[in-house]
Amino acid sequence: MLWNWQQKNWPTFTYDAGQLETLEREYAHLLGTVTGAMKHLMNEDRDQIVVQMLSTEGVKTAEIEGELLDRDSVQSSIRRKLGLSTVKRNVQPAEAGMAEMIVAVYRHYASPLTRRELDAWNAALMQGRTDVEGIGTYRAHEDPMQIVSGGIGSETVHFEAPPSKDVPRHMVAFIRWFNDSLTALPTLTRAGIAHLYAVSIHPYEDGNGRMARALVEKSLSQSAGAPALSGLSRQIAAKKSAYYEALERNNQDMEITDWLLTFGRTLIAAKKYTLASVERVLQKASLYRTFAPELNERQKKAIDRLFEAEPVGFLGGLSAGKYITITKASRATATRDLQKLVDLGILQKSGQRRHTRYLLPAIARS
Repeated sequence: MLWNWQQKNWPTFTYDAGQLETLEREYAHLLGTVTGAMKHLMNEDRDQIVVQMLSTEGVKTAEIEGELLDRDSVQSSIRRKLGLSTVKRNVQPAEAGMAEMIVAVYRHYASPLTRRELDAWNAALMQGRTDVEGIGTYRAHEDPMQIVSGGIGSETVHFEAPPSKDVPRHMVAFIRWFNDSLTALPTLTRAGIAHLYAVSIHPYEDGNGRMARALVEKSLSQSAGAPALSGLSRQIAAKKSAYYEALERNNQDMEITDWLLTFGRTLIAAKKYTLASVERVLQKASLYRTFAPELNERQKKAIDRLFEAEPVGFLGGLSAGKYITITKASRATATRDLQKLVDLGILQKSGQRRHTRYLLPAIARS
């Protein structure tokens, strides 16, 4: 069995560009729509979307690798690094490091890729780790770098990366390709190749998947000329098995149309989620402009919680019981508050008696 990096034409990936044209056009259209919608946001609302998307990216890219981060800590650290107000928290190294990398990608997307930048990302991700050798530098061990599943004696090798001694020259070529390809390749194609190319080299002891997804964000942002806020990791985390299967299908061949199609569809779904998130913030701003004088603090608190859960939606819908938990209101008060929100058209009511639920008017979700 030969891996892709052992093929004679490595690292010249081939693909059917014609099959990708529709996806490239759809992504470009969505990008324009999101960019236009963002322009209508007030600064405070725009900051909210940025922090929300960056913190979700940080938490979900870690989740893909089986690492669970505290979302509030990641978000607090991101806000602090962006110079925004935040509640003071004792943030652990893993959350602080993830925030550091995510904000670095967001702020410095336009700069050419360098080894120093990649090393800094890895050092940030590995903060607090004592079990990893060579933090912030390419791997140097002599043992094969393998992706393996199964117990001892029944292991399945899903991929084996180039030997550590060859990583520096592979990475010189990769960094050169990344910088030269900005004006040479369409947006989704470049980002998809960057991801597969980087994980195939697997240059670091740990953190390679997270860094490959950060490279996607940098690539998309460079192509757009602005931070992409792609939402890629959230979309991948929702269908993690399909993501790994697609990578495995494309790590033994230089023809990668299948990978680029899967990757492109994933990015488009993620961009639709981003658009829905922006639309919800606009909806919330419009709602408060119209109804703020008629709402009490309990109702505002519940509305805020509903919007925080969008565009996926508040799990199970808002019930009277959940309203009481959120606002500490009595049952009679909760009933009156909720009915007024329905009368004003802010919430929609469904179900009867103990099955009654209250939802925000629907905007297309993905």
